[in-house]
Amino acid sequence: MNIIFGVVFAFSIFLDQITKLKAVEILKDGSTIKILGDFLRFSYVENRGAAFGILQNKQWFFIIMTVIMMAVLFYMFFYNKNITKLTKLSFVLIAGGAIGNLIDRIKLGYVVDFIDVRFGKIYDFPVFNIADSCVVVGTIILIFLILFNKFERSEING
Repeated sequence: MNIIFGVVFAFSIFLDQITKLKAVEILKDGSTIKILGDFLRFSYVENRGAAFGILQNKQWFFIIMTVIMMAVLFYMFFYNKNITKLTKLSFVLIAGGAIGNLIDRIKLGYVVDFIDVRFGKIYDFPVFNIADSCVVVGTIILIFLILFNKFERSEING
C-alpha cells in the first residue's frame, strides 16, 4: 500500500513542477490564457510569500517550517500504526504539495503560481498552483477525518 502512496506523492510533485515549467514557458511574458471566460484563467505570478500575499520575502521561514512539517508528517505516516489509509492519503497530498513549493523556494526564491480564479467583480481569488491545491485537498480531507473521528482506526476494527 505504501507504494501507492509513494506514487501519489511523486506524481503530485511531478505534476506541480511540470505545470509550473509550462506556466513559465507560456505565461511569463505577461500573457493570460482564458480557460472559462474570466472565471478561470492562467496567469503567471511570482509569489514571494504565502497565501493571500502574507509574509512576503520570508523564504527561510517557509523553508524551515516545511522541513519541520515534513518531519512530523513522515513520523506520523511511518510510526503511527493506527491511522487510516485516508489519513495517510491526506498526509501524502499535503507533503507532495509542500515539497512542490519548497522546490520553487529553494531553486527560484519564490513560488510560481498560475491558476487564476475570479468571481466576476465580486472576488478575485489569490492565484495558486497544483501544489497549493494538493495541500488544500489534503487538509480538507484531514479536517473531515478529525471532525468525524475517522483519523485513526478503531481498536475493534483493527
